[in-house]
Amino acid sequence: MPRRARAEKREVNPDAKYRSTTVSQLIVKVMQRGKKRTAEKIVYGALEKLGQQVSKDPVAALEQAVRNATPLLQVKPRRVGGATYQVPVEVQPNRGLFLALTWLVNSARARKGKAMMEKLSEELSDAFQGQGTTIKRREDTHRMAEANRAFAHYRW
Repeated sequence: MPRRARAEKREVNPDAKYRSTTVSQLIVKVMQRGKKRTAEKIVYGALEKLGQQVSKDPVAALEQAVRNATPLLQVKPRRVGGATYQVPVEVQPNRGLFLALTWLVNSARARKGKAMMEKLSEELSDAFQGQGTTIKRREDTHRMAEANRAFAHYRW
């Protein structure tokens, strides 16, 4: 990470099927060992199942699930006078999207006994309905930020 200038953000290309950048980023998060075709099959299959489960457009359902899972606050450690404080800060939109997609994929991977396509569709369905492991993770993050609100004046 450069000390002086900000690293420039690369433009995210939309995916081939739905023309959505969110779907494209989800595919990249699911991908392992450079196997993008396999990741695309998993994500597209999960989105089709999600569309059937919630009887809504799959991309709109994914957007809603990601919106429900996106944190608004997080804590960052700040070192002040020899002590380290957990300071609550607002989450930037692109960082929030990154965290939401990462939590969704990790929660899906943690589920046991099914194919990844099914696990991902179930996790997205849970997030769409406002429940599940990902939503619990977001609420834990918010709770931690709320508990450390006394140190908000160390924000800079």
